[in-house]
Amino acid sequence: MTRRKKKIMALFLAVTTVFGLLLGGCGKKEGEGGKVVIELVHYKPEAVDVFEALEEKFNASHDDIELVIDSPNDAMVILKTRFIRENNPDIIGIGGDINYSNFLDANMLMDISDFDGLDEIKENYLATNKELEYVPKDGVYAVPYMANAAGVLYNKDLFEEHNWSIPTTWEEFLSLCDSIQDEGIQPLYFGYKDTWTCLAPWNAIAVNLCDTDIAYQVNSGNATFAEAYREVAQKDKELLKYAQPNPVAYSYNDACTAFARGQAAMYVIGNYAIPQIKSVNPDMNIDSFVFPASSNAKENILNSGNDLMFSVMEDCEHKEEAYEVLRFLLEDENVQEYLNDQSAVPCKKGEFEIASELEGMKDYIDNGIVADYQDHHYPSEMSVDAMVQTYLFDNGDNALDTFLTRFDKEWVRYNKDIIRKVKEYQKKGE
Repeated sequence: MTRRKKKIMALFLAVTTVFGLLLGGCGKKEGEGGKVVIELVHYKPEAVDVFEALEEKFNASHDDIELVIDSPNDAMVILKTRFIRENNPDIIGIGGDINYSNFLDANMLMDISDFDGLDEIKENYLATNKELEYVPKDGVYAVPYMANAAGVLYNKDLFEEHNWSIPTTWEEFLSLCDSIQDEGIQPLYFGYKDTWTCLAPWNAIAVNLCDTDIAYQVNSGNATFAEAYREVAQKDKELLKYAQPNPVAYSYNDACTAFARGQAAMYVIGNYAIPQIKSVNPDMNIDSFVFPASSNAKENILNSGNDLMFSVMEDCEHKEEAYEVLRFLLEDENVQEYLNDQSAVPCKKGEFEIASELEGMKDYIDNGIVADYQDHHYPSEMSVDAMVQTYLFDNGDNALDTFLTRFDKEWVRYNKDIIRKVKEYQKKGE
């Protein structure tokens, strides 16, 4: 077994079960008529329809390349299994999160600095990827395609009916929640039964109160999460005063449905929830605003990270053909087609029409006043979502300190190798 293969196996702790349903294009290098086959595997099964349309459109307009796009469930498990077997696709479509960091650290992604389409990508989303590197690394390894935008979705009709103003500071937000509650209306609704939803308010608050590189600072030994996250945790818990009774009993789908049916004035979540909400109430009048976690309105930042980006695998044998696929995906009409289907945020520069529900965030999107999700730096094994959920419903006197102490302790436990690499990197620079 090669040293590289051992590293991948150790890194992912992946299963070794053979997936009989592995993608139909596996290992396929040449199509009909000698066409070069480029296989793209992405992790967005909810976007299967738009990807199928893009695949058909590409193949109808290219005589020398056949594009095969696979949209499997459990894509990351399948991809990691394929990586172990050294049976990689040519391009992967993944999120800007810890998986990207791990793939990059394992030297699995191609440096695409020479790809001409990078000039069309907004600088802030390219910069976000640099912050996901465990240690600074020369080159560019992904093309940001679509981003998320997370803040507060609100019932626009209710706001207009009651003349409620959009808050721009933490104090104004709490005052708004009080006013809504005084009217006998539920201010917020949460689906905390699904632990991952606990990270939506957490991220939206943290983006205003923490440095974007706090994970690197902690790995460098120059900061602690106990200090950086204290105010974040306090404010996150304060939101429970305005939630429905027992929010941990309700799932994400429950929360989307309740908001769609007018059972709450606001919902702290990302744009990804809009299709689900609209499936319940297609006519709901929704708008959004940036979560105002700071007391200074000028410090407001939109929580927005790379939700879908494309990386070319290091061992791709057809780089130029892979680049041609990326150019096709970045054509304006194709970007807009994806936006229309998924209510997403474009990472490409240009005049694109975004979902009307994101109008309240548009200035931040257009002007790049954005910062990445804190949880994009968290290792999945650490289960931060469950830690946050436990903290939120711990009514003990020491709940806050217990949570923060545990956060730092668990961080070291699950990031020992990364911390070592960061410190070795810093020693080399001394």
